[in-house]
Amino acid sequence: MSHASTRSVLKGVREAIPLLGGYIPVSLSFGLVATQAGLTTWEAAAISLLIYAGASQFLFVGMVAAGSPLWLVVAMTLLINVRHVVYGPNLASWLPPSRHWLWLMHGLTDQVFALAHTRLPQLPEAERFSWFLGAALLAWVVWIVGTIVGSTAGEALTARWPLLGEIMPFALPALFLTMVAPRFTDKRWALALSCTIASALFFTLYGWSNVAIPLAAACGAICFYMVKFHPGKNTL
Repeated sequence: MSHASTRSVLKGVREAIPLLGGYIPVSLSFGLVATQAGLTTWEAAAISLLIYAGASQFLFVGMVAAGSPLWLVVAMTLLINVRHVVYGPNLASWLPPSRHWLWLMHGLTDQVFALAHTRLPQLPEAERFSWFLGAALLAWVVWIVGTIVGSTAGEALTARWPLLGEIMPFALPALFLTMVAPRFTDKRWALALSCTIASALFFTLYGWSNVAIPLAAACGAICFYMVKFHPGKNTL
């Protein structure tokens, strides 16, 4: 790796540090939940290593602990992650061609996407791959380490600081909301996000709370691809 590439990786790492305010408490929470569900520390770490999908991991552990059939666990996990159908194509136009993107996209999470969607257009094309590598790797490694710590010491931490247990579930959603809010200045994104929120409320109010989030995500993704605006008229 050249000196310039190393510098771009470090820039990505540095700019992704604010994301850790959401990643650390939620990964600790997942490690604790996984242990309480009967998984070992290394099984919890393997889930964070291989699935690495936030809400899907909590769903996975809960459904496995409840004895749900494997096909249903897989189907629900895929449904929750349908939002990535929007994420990937939106970043593709700013990413240089590389054979490594297939595996590097494993590091594309909600928060990494929100950060990359803002920063990639501002970076020279030669720096984009290295920048994304640094940002995605930092988030992934911290998520795995947080899972291990939560699995081994989560109960001790929440017993010592009870407030920690109360705020952990809200840290990641709060972080994501602050990062996605600027997207409301774009008509297409505003409509898609509004459709997602309205759909989630509709499904929840009509008693479909267990599948409200994945169905709402699917509605938002469909809305995003169906809505078209003329160039130069897509901002509020």
